[in-house]
Amino acid sequence: MQESAREQARPPEPAQFESFLARLRSREEHLFIVLSLLIGAIVGAVVVAFIVLSERLGARLYPPGSAPWRHLVVPLAGTLVTGFLLYRYAPSARGSGVPQAKAALYAREGGITLRTVVGKFFLTSASLACGIPLGREGPSVQVGAGIASLLARRLGLSEEKCKGLLIAGAAAAIAAAFNTPLAAVLFTLEEIVGDLHAPVLGSVVLSSATSWMMLRLLLGNEPLFHTPQYQLANPAEFLLYALLGILGGAFSVAFVKLLLFLRTQFMRLPAHSQWLQPAMGGAAVGLLAWFVPEVLGVGYSHVSNALNGGMILQLMAMLVLLKIATVALAYASGNAGGIFGPSLFIGAMLGGTVGSVARLFFPAHVGPVGAYALVGMGALFAGIIRAPMTSVIMIFEITRDYAIIVPLMIANLLSFFISRRYQPQQIYEALARQEGVHLPSGEWRERQGKFRVGATMRLECPMLDAQLTLQQAGQRAAGDGASTWLVSDEFGVRGVLRAADLRAAAEKSPDDKLISLLPQAEFPHVHQDHPLDLAMERMGASGLEFLPVVSRMNVRQLEGAIFLKDILRAYGLPA
Repeated sequence: MQESAREQARPPEPAQFESFLARLRSREEHLFIVLSLLIGAIVGAVVVAFIVLSERLGARLYPPGSAPWRHLVVPLAGTLVTGFLLYRYAPSARGSGVPQAKAALYAREGGITLRTVVGKFFLTSASLACGIPLGREGPSVQVGAGIASLLARRLGLSEEKCKGLLIAGAAAAIAAAFNTPLAAVLFTLEEIVGDLHAPVLGSVVLSSATSWMMLRLLLGNEPLFHTPQYQLANPAEFLLYALLGILGGAFSVAFVKLLLFLRTQFMRLPAHSQWLQPAMGGAAVGLLAWFVPEVLGVGYSHVSNALNGGMILQLMAMLVLLKIATVALAYASGNAGGIFGPSLFIGAMLGGTVGSVARLFFPAHVGPVGAYALVGMGALFAGIIRAPMTSVIMIFEITRDYAIIVPLMIANLLSFFISRRYQPQQIYEALARQEGVHLPSGEWRERQGKFRVGATMRLECPMLDAQLTLQQAGQRAAGDGASTWLVSDEFGVRGVLRAADLRAAAEKSPDDKLISLLPQAEFPHVHQDHPLDLAMERMGASGLEFLPVVSRMNVRQLEGAIFLKDILRAYGLPA
């Protein structure tokens, strides 16, 4: 009897476990719904732990009444330690987490490693606790997506289901980090997926709601900020809110351009200095914090003060500029942390500044300064993150104040249009491209068609070595008869040339290297998931008979070539 009981208590054998997984996979659709709920609960609990850990650690590093020297020493020492650990153990945990999650979705078959998840959780917590002025929401997205990816791959689900659960995990993370379940669904579909009608809508809603309920269970149902109820004092205020939207767009463009410029400069430094680069950002933050300690951390307490009219004009105006500088330096130098929270901080200070100035000149016709701070938060989020609808819903959910919704929509849309006009590339796409990862743009999403490059491409194409002389290359091209040639070297694809241009150049400078003919700008190319009509458009613009098909992870990695005659055949036309 006892032996029988012990037999039943034994864990299942590996074969039994594999059989159990096989039965689960046979009911993948039902399992997908259950996993969406499970992922929401797990991610919600992990994000709560993330919030508690970073806040409690920060309270120990900066106790009340702490000496000013901490403002300089703690960010520097903290970033030295986290910078080395990021470089040595978790390089994929640098930065925000949103572009990394999108890269996993579009370029890594939905895969995020356990090392990245663990590194992102602990190293971001340490960075934020040390006072680095970055946010926790973007890193939460990567952690949530990573947890979902690990679980889906452990269960052996298909790539499609793995990606779907990754999206659900990202939504769950946003819902818990901001306490905004509706905005989490919108942001995930609007920004990460790029399709508000995506088939994963149901799982995104389930995971977001479950994560929010877990947050409410563990930390209570308090909004991120407590604000008074705002009222429009005068219809003329709409003009001031429009002005705030214009300023929000301008500052959004300035922030994004500064961040991308600084990141380019840091990426040019020697590779062996990567472990030290985060400390450069930490040192800059610490030096400024010595004089203005309000620049430390994400600064939600200062945002709350601005929303309640508790900050002076001069400090808010100064913090707009200082926060832009410190956030750009901290992010560009390779620290772990996001830009969600900083965008809200900068927006609150900008809005508070505009509202305070307006009250100086029109005290009887301008509403509370906090109302402008609230609208400024939405305007900067819409301009920097480029998700205007998410911004409106998120600000409403954060404050639970509907009275300010119309001014918020006006400012958000103006900021969004100005930002898109003067910074065409969205920030996450630009950050990923700097890493050599080509994420699908909004334009690409709109142009998805029935036919794909990957189904029509060839694996071989006419190719020349970049180190040949023009005379040698011309002789080779003349013998083959192809009208277009791919040029490559040991690093991969360098460009594409028309045979006519090659012959003309060979007659003038036969001893020049072939690589001298290639333009410095990015060469015409497509990716496997591009529609065929986009390939035809790029062929027409460049006058080429074929285009190289390259990897989204590395634009120089050749995967094949797409020929015009093969596209015509795919559409049933004579080649």
